[in-house]
Amino acid sequence: MAKEPGKLDKVVLEARQNAEKRAQGYRAQALKLFPWVCGRCARTFDHKNLQLLEVHHKNNNHDDNPSDGSNWELLCTYCHENEHSKLKDSMGRDNNGQAESVATYNPFANLKDMLKK
Repeated sequence: MAKEPGKLDKVVLEARQNAEKRAQGYRAQALKLFPWVCGRCARTFDHKNLQLLEVHHKNNNHDDNPSDGSNWELLCTYCHENEHSKLKDSMGRDNNGQAESVATYNPFANLKDMLKK
């Protein structure tokens, strides 16, 4: 007998489905508004490889989707990943906005004492 999904599971599933619908909406809009060219590396796309062209939110807010496309730019998968990596590196935070742990090990902590010997 299959177990019925709990309330939290239903809420999570609904949120994911809504996010996918929203993403499809702004992606379709962006593909109509802009030429199929990566905004960083200028790689061109056609129907065969269009799945590699992604919509990047300039202000990193995926809920900010003006119909004029002013918060979007089309980037290839590689440039899009690079863009998010640069942001993550510069902020020192993970994708959830939490501060990342910093390294605490210092290999040269006792260097002065070692050099005396």
